[in-house]
Amino acid sequence: MSPATPELPVPSVDTVLVVDFGAQYAQLIARRVREARVYSEIVPSTMPVSEMLAKNPKAIILSGGPSSVYEEGAPRLDRALFEAGVPVFGMCYGFQLMAITLGGTVDNTGAREYGRTPLHVSRAGSTLFEGTPTEQSVWMSHGDACSAAPAGFTVTASTAVVPVAAFEDDERRLYGVQYHPEVLHSTHGQQILEHFLYRGAGLAPTWTTHNVVDEQVALIKEQVGDKRAICGLSGGVDSAVAAALVARAVGDQLTCVYVDHGLMRKGETEQVEKDFVAATGVKLKVVDAEERFLTALKGVSDPEEKRKIIGREFIRVFEQAQAEIIADEGPAVEFLVQGTLYPDVVESGGGTGTANIKSHHNVGGLPEDLEFQLVEPLRKLFKDEVRMVGQELGLPEEIVQRQPFPGPGLGIRIVGEVTKERLDLLREADAIAREELTAAGLDREIWQCPVVLLADVRSVGVQGDGRTYGHPVVLRPVSSEDAMTADWSRLPYEVLAKISTRITNEVREVNRVVLDVTSKPPGTIEWE
Repeated sequence: MSPATPELPVPSVDTVLVVDFGAQYAQLIARRVREARVYSEIVPSTMPVSEMLAKNPKAIILSGGPSSVYEEGAPRLDRALFEAGVPVFGMCYGFQLMAITLGGTVDNTGAREYGRTPLHVSRAGSTLFEGTPTEQSVWMSHGDACSAAPAGFTVTASTAVVPVAAFEDDERRLYGVQYHPEVLHSTHGQQILEHFLYRGAGLAPTWTTHNVVDEQVALIKEQVGDKRAICGLSGGVDSAVAAALVARAVGDQLTCVYVDHGLMRKGETEQVEKDFVAATGVKLKVVDAEERFLTALKGVSDPEEKRKIIGREFIRVFEQAQAEIIADEGPAVEFLVQGTLYPDVVESGGGTGTANIKSHHNVGGLPEDLEFQLVEPLRKLFKDEVRMVGQELGLPEEIVQRQPFPGPGLGIRIVGEVTKERLDLLREADAIAREELTAAGLDREIWQCPVVLLADVRSVGVQGDGRTYGHPVVLRPVSSEDAMTADWSRLPYEVLAKISTRITNEVREVNRVVLDVTSKPPGTIEWE
């Protein structure tokens, strides 16, 4: 059976669709809507309007995008979207598309605005701008400009070079702004977005983590029925929360399997075996598979091949565990629980038609003959939302606040062949970095700090009175909200110095520590 996630019932909560026109901020818009306690989903602009409306959205947001409305082949929208009676909010490109579709004028005048821009609000009491200053700073990113609003719209804001920077039509519940209210640089952006949701669309802020738990428990019960499921615990927050949700739904029909593949960080195997079981009471089966994984990875340096090997072996171990569970407990196991998140889906080419950035351990690289149906209760959640669900489920803080860790483990934090000796080196270096970040109180300040071993690189150093020829390790501290974009974290020099000194003093064969100062994009968070 090929890996598949069966179609599940449409969520009962009110849904806002974010139509993605290729914007770098589409995921951020969806997050901002959810921060307003309203559920949102992203759909591609290529989706027919009839399919969008079939989802019964309570409101629709049109994202920005890199195209000009005048370009040949630029994304378009059927006018029927604006005539369906659903409230619509256009941002940047979506604003211009709304304008020209409904008869307004968008000029290619070269009136370009990028970055922070002063905005003048001419209708301070309007639906969008009620309670905000008449002069405010917004984030612009456009070359074309709207010079005339469509019939029925009231112009509510302008800039020095753009006469129509916002318009509103309360009768048809259609709204638009030329700028990006979703970014923090737009000083009252979240307030404007919430005004659209609450005032323009009439939605209530009712989507909470409690709703998520209740909804997912109901969906899991419907999907799994009276069948059995297994869940692989990786040591990370995603698999732990996914397992806790399924356990809440189906109880002892779930057996958790922890595969000790030898690619974990120092101390994490013991923590999974003790803390998670104590918090949830789930049945846990531990499989010692280190030798199997190391044998399969022998001689392999290509990162994609490593990911696929780890994913393949992981599933094979699960199939072996399944057979043992059946032998011990009876009924067949038909479902595999995974902690797939929304960024995983997007980066693996799902959801919005984006290109595949990498084979994800949860989404890509699974064998075609996978014998389980997938249960993915976190598939539409961002990482911070998963943490909140974990808190709602009563998981311990040590698990809920753990920094993200990839499913392939340290196997993709070694640039080069994976061996037992190299893993032991990296484990020690990683443990030191985590200890010092915790001691400095920086755990919550950064998203994560991968430590990477450049196993195929040697550099000259001096330790004591002797010349050394050791490996470099890379510190990759990053700050992010959801892993879709990230920036390198500006850690205090004294913390970096202490980490470097300890690693070079305490970890054999490591004589150099370097800092990765690349943002995402252009880099990814993990090196492989």
